[in-house]
Order: sequence, then structure tokens, then C-alpha cells
Amino acid sequence: MVRSRPGKKTDAAYVSARLAVARAYLKDARNSNEWADLGDLGNPSIATSITCAIAYADAITAKYRGEINQGDHAAVIKLLRAALGNAFPKHQEANLRTLLEQKDEVQYGVRTKSRDDAAQALVKLEDFAAWAETQLLK
Repeated sequence: MVRSRPGKKTDAAYVSARLAVARAYLKDARNSNEWADLGDLGNPSIATSITCAIAYADAITAKYRGEINQGDHAAVIKLLRAALGNAFPKHQEANLRTLLEQKDEVQYGVRTKSRDDAAQALVKLEDFAAWAETQLLK
């Protein structure tokens, strides 16, 4: 059994509301990349991609486990594994981990990321979001 950090209990209404939020962040991440000017920083777009991935993960764990992760965003991977077991593909775990590992740097750090970095984050997010949508339709 996979240990997970203490989470917040949720109900069915939370799942649909969090999914709506995830979809809105996905739209915003796409728009941010599409409308970026040459030379724009990628940090805001990457931050949106990360927030979107967290929202999708919350919706999944709320649906399958009745709880969401709180505090340590990296622990959401453990909670997803606890909720889905082997139905959480390693490839999607890697996508989510890659996004989460950038969170502090892009949101609180001073290192700038490029628009190419943002485009790469969006590719990871698109793949994760497509998989998450299939999990939420089951």
C-alpha cells in the first residue's frame, strides 16, 4: 500500500468543480503560449501549466479516493498512486513530476524561463490532461 500525506476530504461536487477549474487553466495555458511575443518570459505560462496539472490531479484523487493533497504539491504523485495503483501510468507520473519540479523555480525564483520552455511544459500538460480526462470519464 502506498502511503499518502494527510489530505482534505472531498465530495462529488468537488470533482466536477475542480475539473472545470482544470479545463479553464488548460485553456489559459494554451492561450498564453499562442499569444506570446518573441522574447516574452515563459515563467507565467509554465506556472499556469503546473497549476492546471495540480487541478487535474486533485479532480482524479477526489473522484477515486475522496480526498485531495494539501500543502506539499510533490506529494500529489503519491496520492495519485494510492488512488489509482497501476492505472497511474509511469509516463504520466513523469509528465506530472517534470511539471511539479519547476513550481518553486518559476513561481518564486529569479531564473527566467523561455517561451520554448513554456511550450515544452505545455506538451507535457496536454498529454497529462488528455489522460486525466479519460480517468475522469470512467
